[in-house]
Amino acid sequence: MSNDTIRVGFIGTGGNARGHIRQTAKVEGVEIVGFADPAEAALKNALEGLGKTVPTFADYKEFLNTVEMDAVIISTPHTLHYEQVMTALNHDLHVQIEKPMACTSAHAREIMAKQQATGKVVLIGYQRHFDRRFRWIKREIEKGVFGRITFLECFQSQNWLRGQQGRWRLDPALSGGGQFNDSGSHLVDIILWITGLAAEEVTAYVDNRGERVDINSAVSVRFTNGAVGNISILGDQVANGMWEDITIAGEKGVAWMRQGGKLHYATEDSLDITEVTDFSDVETYDGGKDQHFFDIIRGKVENQVPPICGLRVIELTEAVWRAAESGKPTKVETA
Repeated sequence: MSNDTIRVGFIGTGGNARGHIRQTAKVEGVEIVGFADPAEAALKNALEGLGKTVPTFADYKEFLNTVEMDAVIISTPHTLHYEQVMTALNHDLHVQIEKPMACTSAHAREIMAKQQATGKVVLIGYQRHFDRRFRWIKREIEKGVFGRITFLECFQSQNWLRGQQGRWRLDPALSGGGQFNDSGSHLVDIILWITGLAAEEVTAYVDNRGERVDINSAVSVRFTNGAVGNISILGDQVANGMWEDITIAGEKGVAWMRQGGKLHYATEDSLDITEVTDFSDVETYDGGKDQHFFDIIRGKVENQVPPICGLRVIELTEAVWRAAESGKPTKVETA
Protein backbone atom coordinates (compact mmCIF):
# COMPACT_ATOMS: atom_id res chain seq x y z
CA MET A 1 0.00 0.00 0.00
CA SER A 2 3.03 2.32 0.36
CA ASN A 3 2.50 3.71 -3.16
CA ASP A 4 -1.28 3.55 -3.24
CA THR A 5 -3.95 5.98 -2.16
CA ILE A 6 -5.49 5.10 1.21
CA ARG A 7 -9.27 5.40 1.09
CA VAL A 8 -10.73 6.38 4.44
CA GLY A 9 -14.30 6.69 5.70
CA PHE A 10 -15.61 8.44 8.79
CA ILE A 11 -18.04 6.87 11.25
CA GLY A 12 -19.40 9.78 13.25
CA THR A 13 -19.17 13.34 11.91
CA GLY A 14 -19.75 15.51 14.97
CA GLY A 15 -17.46 18.25 16.24
CA ASN A 16 -14.62 15.93 17.19
CA ALA A 17 -14.76 14.13 13.84
CA ARG A 18 -14.65 17.37 11.89
CA GLY A 19 -11.22 18.07 13.35
CA HIS A 20 -10.09 14.69 12.06
CA ILE A 21 -11.65 15.44 8.68
CA ARG A 22 -9.75 18.73 8.36
CA GLN A 23 -6.44 17.09 9.22
CA THR A 24 -7.04 14.02 7.06
CA ALA A 25 -7.90 16.19 4.05
CA LYS A 26 -4.36 17.61 4.23
CA VAL A 27 -2.61 14.22 4.17
CA GLU A 28 -1.03 13.38 0.85
CA GLY A 29 -2.10 10.10 -0.67
CA VAL A 30 -5.30 9.83 1.37
CA GLU A 31 -8.81 10.09 -0.05
CA ILE A 32 -11.92 10.66 2.07
CA VAL A 33 -14.58 8.43 0.51
CA GLY A 34 -17.65 8.92 2.68
CA PHE A 35 -19.36 9.68 5.97
CA ALA A 36 -21.77 7.82 8.23
CA ASP A 37 -23.81 9.48 10.98
CA PRO A 38 -27.46 9.13 12.03
CA ALA A 39 -27.67 12.93 12.45
CA GLU A 40 -28.43 14.66 9.14
CA ALA A 41 -27.15 18.00 10.46
CA ALA A 42 -23.80 16.46 11.39
CA LEU A 43 -23.44 15.00 7.89
CA LYS A 44 -24.27 18.35 6.33
CA ASN A 45 -21.69 20.16 8.47
CA ALA A 46 -19.05 17.56 7.63
CA LEU A 47 -19.68 17.93 3.90
CA GLU A 48 -19.48 21.71 4.15
CA GLY A 49 -16.20 21.42 6.00
CA LEU A 50 -14.79 19.00 3.45
CA GLY A 51 -15.77 21.24 0.58
CA LYS A 52 -16.78 18.46 -1.77
CA THR A 53 -19.48 15.82 -2.10
CA VAL A 54 -18.94 12.26 -0.88
CA PRO A 55 -21.50 9.54 -0.17
CA THR A 56 -23.28 9.85 3.18
CA PHE A 57 -25.16 7.26 5.20
CA ALA A 58 -27.30 7.22 8.32
CA ASP A 59 -26.31 3.58 8.97
CA TYR A 60 -22.60 2.88 9.29
CA LYS A 61 -23.04 -0.79 8.40
CA GLU A 62 -24.66 0.16 5.10
CA PHE A 63 -21.74 2.52 4.57
CA LEU A 64 -19.17 -0.24 5.10
CA ASN A 65 -21.10 -2.63 2.89
CA THR A 66 -21.49 -0.08 0.08
CA VAL A 67 -18.32 1.99 -0.22
CA GLU A 68 -14.89 0.53 -0.89
CA MET A 69 -12.32 1.77 1.60
CA ASP A 70 -9.12 0.79 3.39
CA ALA A 71 -9.59 2.45 6.77
CA VAL A 72 -12.07 4.18 9.04
CA ILE A 73 -11.83 6.90 11.67
CA ILE A 74 -14.46 6.48 14.39
CA SER A 75 -15.67 9.41 16.51
CA THR A 76 -18.90 8.31 18.15
CA PRO A 77 -20.40 7.96 21.65
CA HIS A 78 -18.24 5.68 23.77
CA THR A 79 -20.47 2.64 24.12
CA LEU A 80 -20.73 2.35 20.33
CA HIS A 81 -16.98 1.94 19.88
CA TYR A 82 -16.75 -1.79 20.49
CA GLU A 83 -19.31 -2.84 17.90
CA GLN A 84 -18.06 -0.34 15.33
CA VAL A 85 -14.40 -1.31 15.73
CA MET A 86 -15.19 -5.01 15.53
CA THR A 87 -17.39 -4.51 12.47
CA ALA A 88 -14.67 -2.49 10.74
CA LEU A 89 -12.06 -5.14 11.50
CA ASN A 90 -14.43 -7.79 10.14
CA HIS A 91 -14.47 -5.73 6.93
CA ASP A 92 -10.66 -5.96 6.86
CA LEU A 93 -10.24 -2.24 7.60
CA HIS A 94 -7.65 -0.32 9.58
CA VAL A 95 -9.19 1.62 12.48
CA GLN A 96 -8.49 4.83 14.32
CA ILE A 97 -10.80 5.00 17.33
CA GLU A 98 -11.38 7.90 19.67
CA LYS A 99 -10.96 7.29 23.38
CA PRO A 100 -11.97 5.30 25.29
CA MET A 101 -11.34 2.33 23.01
CA ALA A 102 -14.04 0.34 24.82
CA CYS A 103 -16.19 0.69 27.93
CA THR A 104 -15.54 -2.78 29.34
CA SER A 105 -12.32 -4.73 29.68
CA ALA A 106 -14.00 -7.75 28.08
CA HIS A 107 -14.72 -5.71 24.95
CA ALA A 108 -11.20 -4.27 24.98
CA ARG A 109 -9.72 -7.77 25.06
CA GLU A 110 -11.92 -8.84 22.16
CA ILE A 111 -10.71 -5.87 20.12
CA MET A 112 -7.10 -6.75 20.91
CA ALA A 113 -7.62 -10.35 19.88
CA LYS A 114 -9.35 -9.34 16.66
CA GLN A 115 -6.61 -6.83 15.82
CA GLN A 116 -3.95 -9.46 16.32
CA ALA A 117 -5.87 -11.98 14.21
CA THR A 118 -6.40 -9.56 11.33
CA GLY A 119 -3.06 -7.75 11.52
CA LYS A 120 -4.85 -4.47 10.90
CA VAL A 121 -3.92 -1.20 12.59
CA VAL A 122 -5.96 -0.11 15.60
CA LEU A 123 -4.86 3.33 16.82
CA ILE A 124 -6.46 5.01 19.87
CA GLY A 125 -6.82 8.80 19.93
CA TYR A 126 -4.58 9.48 22.94
CA GLN A 127 -2.62 12.37 21.43
CA ARG A 128 -0.59 12.95 24.59
CA HIS A 129 1.71 10.11 23.52
CA PHE A 130 3.20 12.55 20.99
CA ASP A 131 3.75 15.38 23.51
CA ARG A 132 7.48 15.93 24.09
CA ARG A 133 6.93 16.80 27.75
CA PHE A 134 5.36 13.44 28.53
CA ARG A 135 7.87 11.65 26.34
CA TRP A 136 10.69 13.38 28.24
CA ILE A 137 9.35 12.01 31.54
CA LYS A 138 8.90 8.54 30.03
CA ARG A 139 12.45 8.57 28.65
CA GLU A 140 14.00 9.65 31.94
CA ILE A 141 12.03 7.02 33.87
CA GLU A 142 13.18 4.31 31.46
CA LYS A 143 16.78 5.52 31.81
CA GLY A 144 16.48 5.07 35.58
CA VAL A 145 17.00 8.75 36.37
CA PHE A 146 14.20 8.73 38.94
CA GLY A 147 14.79 5.19 40.16
CA ARG A 148 11.90 2.94 41.08
CA ILE A 149 8.66 4.92 40.95
CA THR A 150 7.16 5.04 44.44
CA PHE A 151 4.37 7.62 44.27
CA LEU A 152 2.22 9.62 41.89
CA GLU A 153 -0.38 12.32 42.32
CA CYS A 154 -2.68 13.38 39.49
CA PHE A 155 -5.40 16.01 39.53
CA GLN A 156 -7.70 17.03 36.68
CA SER A 157 -10.39 19.69 36.93
CA GLN A 158 -12.83 20.76 34.21
CA ASN A 159 -16.16 22.54 33.80
CA TRP A 160 -17.43 19.26 32.39
CA LEU A 161 -20.79 18.79 34.09
CA ARG A 162 -22.20 22.14 33.01
CA GLY A 163 -20.87 21.75 29.50
CA GLN A 164 -22.52 18.35 29.04
CA GLN A 165 -26.06 19.25 30.09
CA GLY A 166 -28.54 17.74 27.63
CA ARG A 167 -25.79 15.82 25.81
CA TRP A 168 -25.01 12.15 25.37
CA ARG A 169 -22.05 12.09 27.77
CA LEU A 170 -24.46 12.26 30.73
CA ASP A 171 -26.39 9.24 29.42
CA PRO A 172 -24.65 6.03 30.60
CA ALA A 173 -26.20 4.07 27.73
CA LEU A 174 -24.05 6.12 25.35
CA SER A 175 -21.15 7.34 27.49
CA GLY A 176 -20.49 4.18 29.49
CA GLY A 177 -19.52 6.41 32.40
CA GLY A 178 -18.80 9.98 33.38
CA GLN A 179 -15.81 12.28 33.62
CA PHE A 180 -13.43 9.51 34.65
CA ASN A 181 -14.26 7.65 31.42
CA ASP A 182 -14.10 10.79 29.28
CA SER A 183 -11.45 13.47 29.84
CA GLY A 184 -10.15 11.43 32.76
CA SER A 185 -9.33 8.66 30.32
CA HIS A 186 -6.54 10.80 28.88
CA LEU A 187 -5.04 11.31 32.33
CA VAL A 188 -5.20 7.63 33.30
CA ASP A 189 -3.69 6.60 29.98
CA ILE A 190 -0.74 8.97 30.09
CA ILE A 191 0.32 8.21 33.66
CA LEU A 192 0.24 4.47 33.01
CA TRP A 193 2.10 4.89 29.71
CA ILE A 194 4.91 7.16 30.87
CA THR A 195 5.53 5.37 34.18
CA GLY A 196 5.09 1.81 32.97
CA LEU A 197 3.20 1.12 36.20
CA ALA A 198 0.48 -1.53 36.40
CA ALA A 199 -2.42 -0.89 38.77
CA GLU A 200 -3.13 -3.66 41.27
CA GLU A 201 -5.79 -2.37 43.70
CA VAL A 202 -7.90 0.74 44.15
CA THR A 203 -10.13 2.41 46.66
CA ALA A 204 -12.53 5.05 45.42
CA TYR A 205 -15.17 7.57 46.38
CA VAL A 206 -17.38 8.92 43.60
CA ASP A 207 -19.93 11.74 43.64
CA ASN A 208 -22.36 11.73 40.71
CA ARG A 209 -23.60 15.21 41.63
CA GLY A 210 -27.17 14.09 40.97
CA GLU A 211 -26.40 12.62 37.55
CA ARG A 212 -26.40 9.01 36.38
CA VAL A 213 -22.65 8.97 35.77
CA ASP A 214 -19.56 9.77 37.82
CA ILE A 215 -18.64 13.47 38.02
CA ASN A 216 -16.15 13.82 40.89
CA SER A 217 -13.82 10.94 41.79
CA ALA A 218 -11.23 10.52 44.54
CA VAL A 219 -9.16 7.40 43.87
CA SER A 220 -6.20 5.81 45.63
CA VAL A 221 -4.16 3.22 43.75
CA ARG A 222 -1.59 0.60 44.69
CA PHE A 223 0.63 -0.58 41.85
CA THR A 224 2.26 -3.95 41.33
CA ASN A 225 5.76 -2.55 41.98
CA GLY A 226 4.69 -1.29 45.42
CA ALA A 227 4.11 2.32 44.38
CA VAL A 228 1.04 4.15 45.63
CA GLY A 229 -0.80 7.12 44.22
CA ASN A 230 -3.90 9.25 43.97
CA ILE A 231 -6.04 10.18 40.97
CA SER A 232 -8.49 13.04 41.56
CA ILE A 233 -11.08 14.05 38.96
CA LEU A 234 -13.22 17.16 39.45
CA GLY A 235 -15.95 17.34 36.83
CA ASP A 236 -17.98 20.26 38.15
CA GLN A 237 -15.36 22.97 38.24
CA VAL A 238 -17.03 26.39 38.05
CA ALA A 239 -14.35 28.02 35.88
CA ASN A 240 -14.04 27.36 32.17
CA GLY A 241 -11.04 25.47 30.85
CA MET A 242 -9.09 22.58 32.30
CA TRP A 243 -6.63 22.49 35.18
CA GLU A 244 -4.24 19.60 35.53
CA ASP A 245 -1.35 18.75 37.85
CA ILE A 246 0.84 15.63 37.80
CA THR A 247 3.57 14.57 40.23
CA ILE A 248 5.67 11.45 39.75
CA ALA A 249 8.18 10.53 42.45
CA GLY A 250 10.82 7.83 42.55
CA GLU A 251 13.58 6.69 44.87
CA LYS A 252 16.08 8.94 43.09
CA GLY A 253 14.03 11.91 41.91
CA VAL A 254 10.72 13.58 41.22
CA ALA A 255 9.04 15.24 38.23
CA TRP A 256 6.25 17.81 38.38
CA MET A 257 3.99 18.95 35.55
CA ARG A 258 1.77 21.85 36.46
CA GLN A 259 -1.02 23.88 34.87
CA GLY A 260 0.24 25.54 31.73
CA GLY A 261 2.41 22.56 30.92
CA LYS A 262 5.53 23.63 32.79
CA LEU A 263 7.74 20.67 33.67
CA HIS A 264 10.18 20.63 36.60
CA TYR A 265 12.32 17.91 38.12
CA ALA A 266 14.91 17.20 40.80
CA THR A 267 17.16 14.20 41.42
CA GLU A 268 19.42 12.99 44.20
CA ASP A 269 22.39 14.14 42.09
CA SER A 270 20.99 17.67 41.85
CA LEU A 271 18.53 18.53 44.58
CA ASP A 272 17.70 21.92 43.08
CA ILE A 273 14.36 22.07 41.29
CA THR A 274 15.02 22.58 37.57
CA GLU A 275 12.58 23.59 34.85
CA VAL A 276 12.84 21.71 31.57
CA THR A 277 12.55 24.16 28.69
CA ASP A 278 14.42 22.43 25.87
CA PHE A 279 12.81 19.29 24.45
CA SER A 280 14.67 19.31 21.14
CA ASP A 281 16.44 16.04 21.93
CA VAL A 282 13.18 14.19 22.67
CA GLU A 283 12.15 11.82 19.90
CA THR A 284 8.50 12.09 18.96
CA TYR A 285 6.15 12.09 16.01
CA ASP A 286 5.16 15.55 14.83
CA GLY A 287 2.58 14.66 12.20
CA GLY A 288 -0.40 14.45 14.55
CA LYS A 289 -2.47 11.36 15.19
CA ASP A 290 -4.24 11.38 11.82
CA GLN A 291 -0.99 11.54 9.85
CA HIS A 292 0.39 8.94 12.26
CA PHE A 293 -2.50 6.60 11.47
CA PHE A 294 -1.76 6.61 7.76
CA ASP A 295 2.00 6.35 8.28
CA ILE A 296 1.46 3.23 10.42
CA ILE A 297 -0.67 1.73 7.65
CA ARG A 298 2.14 2.42 5.17
CA GLY A 299 4.68 0.78 7.48
CA LYS A 300 6.65 3.98 8.06
CA VAL A 301 6.32 4.10 11.85
CA GLU A 302 5.33 1.91 14.77
CA ASN A 303 1.95 2.42 16.43
CA GLN A 304 2.44 4.79 19.37
CA VAL A 305 -1.01 4.12 20.87
CA PRO A 306 -1.87 0.43 20.37
CA PRO A 307 -4.94 -1.34 21.82
CA ILE A 308 -3.09 -2.44 24.98
CA CYS A 309 -3.25 1.19 26.14
CA GLY A 310 -7.03 1.16 25.89
CA LEU A 311 -7.23 -2.12 27.77
CA ARG A 312 -5.12 -0.87 30.70
CA VAL A 313 -7.22 2.28 31.02
CA ILE A 314 -10.57 0.49 31.14
CA GLU A 315 -9.24 -2.18 33.53
CA LEU A 316 -8.38 0.52 36.05
CA THR A 317 -11.58 2.47 35.33
CA GLU A 318 -13.79 -0.55 35.94
CA ALA A 319 -12.00 -1.22 39.22
CA VAL A 320 -12.70 2.38 40.28
CA TRP A 321 -16.40 1.99 39.56
CA ARG A 322 -16.57 -1.32 41.45
CA ALA A 323 -14.67 0.12 44.42
CA ALA A 324 -16.94 3.16 44.58
CA GLU A 325 -20.03 0.95 44.55
CA SER A 326 -18.76 -1.51 47.16
CA GLY A 327 -16.94 0.95 49.39
CA LYS A 328 -14.08 -1.55 49.65
CA PRO A 329 -10.56 -1.92 48.23
CA THR A 330 -10.93 -3.61 44.85
CA LYS A 331 -8.50 -5.59 42.73
CA VAL A 332 -7.79 -4.44 39.20
CA GLU A 333 -8.69 -7.38 36.99
CA THR A 334 -6.06 -7.74 34.26
CA ALA A 335 -5.66 -10.13 31.37
